Amino acid sequence: MSKKPNQPNVILFFMDDMGYGDLSSYGALGYQTPNLDRMAAEGTRFTNFLVAQAVCSASRAALLTGCYPNRIGLYGALGPNSPIGINTNEETIPELLKEQGYATGIFGKWHLGNQPQFLPLQHGFDEYYGVPYSHDMWPLHPAQARANYPTLHLIEGNKPVKPVNTLEDASELTATFTHKAVQFIRNHKKSPFFLYIPHPLPHVPLAASPRFRGKSSRGLFGDVMMELDWSVGQILDEVKKQGLDKNTIVIFTSDNGPWLNYGDHAGSSGGFREGKGTSFDGGHRVPCIIRWPGEVPAGRVSNKLLSTIDILPTIVSLSGARLPKQKIDGVDFKALLKGDDSVTPREKFYYYYRRNSLEAVRKGDWKLVFAHEGRSYEGQRPGTDGLPGPAPENHPFPMALYNLSRDPGERYDVKDLHPAVVAELQKIAEEARDDLGDDITKRSGSNVRESGVASK
Repeated sequence: MSKKPNQPNVILFFMDDMGYGDLSSYGALGYQTPNLDRMAAEGTRFTNFLVAQAVCSASRAALLTGCYPNRIGLYGALGPNSPIGINTNEETIPELLKEQGYATGIFGKWHLGNQPQFLPLQHGFDEYYGVPYSHDMWPLHPAQARANYPTLHLIEGNKPVKPVNTLEDASELTATFTHKAVQFIRNHKKSPFFLYIPHPLPHVPLAASPRFRGKSSRGLFGDVMMELDWSVGQILDEVKKQGLDKNTIVIFTSDNGPWLNYGDHAGSSGGFREGKGTSFDGGHRVPCIIRWPGEVPAGRVSNKLLSTIDILPTIVSLSGARLPKQKIDGVDFKALLKGDDSVTPREKFYYYYRRNSLEAVRKGDWKLVFAHEGRSYEGQRPGTDGLPGPAPENHPFPMALYNLSRDPGERYDVKDLHPAVVAELQKIAEEARDDLGDDITKRSGSNVRESGVASK
């Protein structure tokens, strides 16, 4: 199908466990990411961008549906043959864009259920080649004897086609998905397309191709990041080669912060507190770079609060597609994206974790953390060479109020100094509990939908 006027192609990169400090334009040390630096120089770099939940499946569900994941019954990281997955009643970005004539493809990690009814082709994608869940859920995992993971296979369409048995097999993933994505661009250059590239790395186990091994002074993690940066460069170069530069919006971000107890095999939170699997900003705040020559201002930095759930309503607005029929949580930030810094699309954010625990809320620069038990990496000795250190899940966090404009590391509790702010944020929390529920206070939400359940 030929493009309609003002129908941009959309390319969406989604990294795995890449932290806020893992790009050189965000302060990374020991390696360079020149292609992403170029993308930032030619587009806008967002510094206050949050994932919807700091864990894999939940974060991906939120990205593709524009919903907090607990609204649609998903949480955590789904294991192989999970009995639940994304519900067919949920409308995804590719489903909405297909109605506008877009070709849709995904090359990389899915992780919204690996039963046939949950796979990408049943949720709006025309093409799929990738891994169905995290590539540490395999027999080589250190906990294999306990977990008894099955063999991990690459899937093409709906069919398993190739096992990923070794780290050498895993080292081919980045290049394979890049080449598949380049071919997709070539095949669909005359029609509008949505290309989703959720790279499985730099999630552990780390694996870089021979071309990149030993290239960084940051060890294997740096080598992996250099190869991922190469992947972005290949895609940007192909877009330009095909004459699509000015009609293609490219978005680069990550699913959550770093898995810090993996030490030298983990990324950096960029100084924010904690990491993956927590409701502190080290788990939620990730890089986001958006490039669209002539439409998105170049060389710009935006500090406005945004989230991955805001990508769906923005993309459908830009493409002329409709919003999902059911309630979503994302907001359209098209005006801000195109350079209007007078607008503030998002003011509030809910930090949910575990199954449905409201662990914090935010309004503007104020963040109220509720008393809860959770994961903590602090005070723990990190692992080395791919083996994890401890990360206890039952650390007692007290209620605390943080002013993120003055204390982005969430170190200084000021709730006693600002009782009116605490009261205002408590009201926001009550709105969240009425809507989505809260396991901590044993509340059920009035607008929560069910996950998909595997057919027997």
